[in-house]
Amino acid sequence: MVFGISRWRRERLRSTPAPPSWRAILERNLSIFRRLPPEDQAELLGHVQVFLAEKHFEGCGGLELTEEIRVTIAGQACVLLLHRESDYYPELTSILVYPSGYVAREERHVGGGIWEEGGEDRLGHTAPGMKALVLAWDSARHGAADPGSGANLILHEFAHQLDFENREVDGVPALDTPGEYVAWARIMSTEFEALRRAQDAEAPTLLDTYGATNPAEFFAVCTEAFFERPRALRSRHPALYAELRRFFRQDPASYSAELAPD
Repeated sequence: MVFGISRWRRERLRSTPAPPSWRAILERNLSIFRRLPPEDQAELLGHVQVFLAEKHFEGCGGLELTEEIRVTIAGQACVLLLHRESDYYPELTSILVYPSGYVAREERHVGGGIWEEGGEDRLGHTAPGMKALVLAWDSARHGAADPGSGANLILHEFAHQLDFENREVDGVPALDTPGEYVAWARIMSTEFEALRRAQDAEAPTLLDTYGATNPAEFFAVCTEAFFERPRALRSRHPALYAELRRFFRQDPASYSAELAPD
């Protein structure tokens, strides 16, 4: 919940016209922006104003940050905030951007009391308590521009941030009522188990089978599909689509450029 000066400041930022260059960047780099109704475009630009005022961006691996990078990432992240009361990813302070994939050094538990240290190739990452989110710019830009791929790095990582808002990493964002939590658990657990069975059977799936890793990754993968392949998701997983539509308060199938599913 936002009080006093913060709420006033955000309202002032949202009501301030965004620079024309920002709209041009979103029209060029975010395929979804061009299809949004005018009122949603205006709301999104207002959210971008707040996001860029409150979050710190840092270029890594020799990347020089530009207005295009910051606005593209902010615009895609704020798509998840449309039509909802938002605290603008309260668990997030900084966005670290690499030019492309990077190697993260980490320790991994391999069993018993044994740990090993090694590198892991990554395109993006965030974690609870980390206060930061890491992105590879080339993958982030490609995902924002090409919804047909069904993969969107920015949507995926920011979905994790929504998950963190209820202080658990369980694939459940902050909901409003006990009834909403019951409905969410029923639908998402059914769909998660179905994806795991399909993965085990090596059956073709609309959802990326990376979502079968755990419920947190399932929510992130579902978020990608909801905005990238909404008509296919609505056709093949109607209950899942309806639940995500209720949460995000959006119906991307109504304006998607995706071809109608067979």
